[in-house]
Amino acid sequence: MNFFAAGPGDLCVMENKKTVVKIPDNVPGTGPVLMVNLLKFADRRLYLEEYLPAFNRVVKTLGLEANVKLVTNVLASVVADEGEDWDAIAIVEYASAETFLTVAQSAAYHEIAEPLRLAGTAKLKLYMTRQFEL
Repeated sequence: MNFFAAGPGDLCVMENKKTVVKIPDNVPGTGPVLMVNLLKFADRRLYLEEYLPAFNRVVKTLGLEANVKLVTNVLASVVADEGEDWDAIAIVEYASAETFLTVAQSAAYHEIAEPLRLAGTAKLKLYMTRQFEL
């Protein structure tokens, strides 16, 4: 497994399930970010009952916060590319893009939580977002 990144603008590559993470230069380094996870489960129970608690333990061990804001079942793909089918959507809030990278790059995440995520998901898409006022 390879994971390379130092901060915004760097390319992160995880050689598992063809996952590529890119944090673009235009993501400001401060302020909360919401990570939107599109999930296709390989093992729903493993993901929800083992990965999520392991993820929370890792975050606490690092002395950081990641707040799971929402985990919801996908009922139907109303507007989606053909074959794009997701089981669930999860939204996790981090204090900053750097906080997300700190968690994602940590040895604790790779050793404790990541194997459970890989076993629990068949497919994953992850988007970094920031809330704005309407």
